[in-house]
Amino acid sequence: MEHLQCKICGGGAARLGSKTGISKREPFQLWHCPVCHYSFVSNPWTDYQAIYTEAYYRGKGVDPMVDYLFELEEPLRSVRLYEWRGILARVASLIDLKAETRWLDFGCGNGGLVRYCAQNRDMHVFGHEQGWIKEKAASYGIPFLDSAQLDALEGTFDVVTAVEVLEHVTDPLDVLGRIRRLLRPGGLFFFTTGNAKPFRKKLLSWSYFVPEIHISLYEPETIGRALTLAGFRPQFVGFGPGHADIIKFKVLKNLGIRRISPIQRLVPWGPLSRLVDLKYGVTAHPIAWANGP
Repeated sequence: MEHLQCKICGGGAARLGSKTGISKREPFQLWHCPVCHYSFVSNPWTDYQAIYTEAYYRGKGVDPMVDYLFELEEPLRSVRLYEWRGILARVASLIDLKAETRWLDFGCGNGGLVRYCAQNRDMHVFGHEQGWIKEKAASYGIPFLDSAQLDALEGTFDVVTAVEVLEHVTDPLDVLGRIRRLLRPGGLFFFTTGNAKPFRKKLLSWSYFVPEIHISLYEPETIGRALTLAGFRPQFVGFGPGHADIIKFKVLKNLGIRRISPIQRLVPWGPLSRLVDLKYGVTAHPIAWANGP
């Protein structure tokens, strides 16, 4: 049987099969490591200028479930507001946010989380993004840092977030290593990404697995191992403040609902979010603390 080396643990990954892309109608090969349960596309589409176009950010590209332009232009009407609110609440429950706190949202997309946090907390918040939407978002006054600026600011951030970013990367340890270098010792890394564990036996049919863009799939133990190798101390803290809002957004997004409406207040999101979490393990991934030098 043919094997490829796992980029996380170095074990031998086996081919699971192929899945044809949504927009790039070619077969993408999915491999799985039985040691650490990292799954990855072996022939990823790396023409990022062709992927992350204006159409992508308008929800007319590879991922029709998003509309980053609407979220940027109408932030108070978008259901994404629930996710921003939830992430801020969860991070605030884990680390003391002060006026001198420095927070970087890595792979920030339209910068919505950056703007929300800056408007609701007195602290320094920045975004890093390389896609088409960066220039559009910057025109709204959202502060972006480019790669050279980040290199000069290594070891200065108290918080780094990466919201639905890690599934897009070809080399998880390289990206996690960079994030670790950006944090000061003791700093917090908070991220979200899909939990592949409930879908281990049906990854090829998992709706989250969009093979043009979601090329790295993780189970909680997988990402815990990767974080440790990258210089973090992972901590499995589970469901906490803010998670009900984060899950609320995910449910609405997957239902194709983009706008806030009064009827959403009638849903018992507290118990519903717990049930969703129980089934899909949304909060099973760890948070991570940057180890000392």
